Amino acid sequence: MEEQNPGDGPALDLFGNPIQPLRDRRGRPTFRKDKENQDFVAVRAAAGWSQAMIAQALGCDEKTLRKYFSRELSGGQLIVEGMCLDVLLRKVREGHAPSIRQLQERMDRVAAPPPPKKPGDDDKPEAPLGKKEQRLRDAETPADGYGDLYSRIHGGGRTQ
Repeated sequence: MEEQNPGDGPALDLFGNPIQPLRDRRGRPTFRKDKENQDFVAVRAAAGWSQAMIAQALGCDEKTLRKYFSRELSGGQLIVEGMCLDVLLRKVREGHAPSIRQLQERMDRVAAPPPPKKPGDDDKPEAPLGKKEQRLRDAETPADGYGDLYSRIHGGGRTQ
């Protein structure tokens, strides 16, 4: 039995020949996505380039661009803005005075949110009343013409 099924021997094909690995991969090589390409696409998407222009500059097809760089295409502006803030913060930590001023200006542009309101300061307008609620409120106060009716009932007699 052991001679028929050797466990550690080389892999053999149907004819008993050892299987050789492929020398080269068949077909077109896959696209390589790296950090440099991601930054390239994000900056151009933030600058307003079309997908066709970015794909041509990158040297790939538009479908390949959308497949590998969808995040950079949709949020390029945010990515570039974040990178700029990272660089600015690094300069501030080094003590670069113009960077400190520029960071403060950026923070002033993005104003702080207003302070939260106190629970008693609800300035919300009242919601419109529904039909049933309106009828209940109308029933609480009698109309003006009911005065004669009440006096006739309590007076005990009929007036003509």
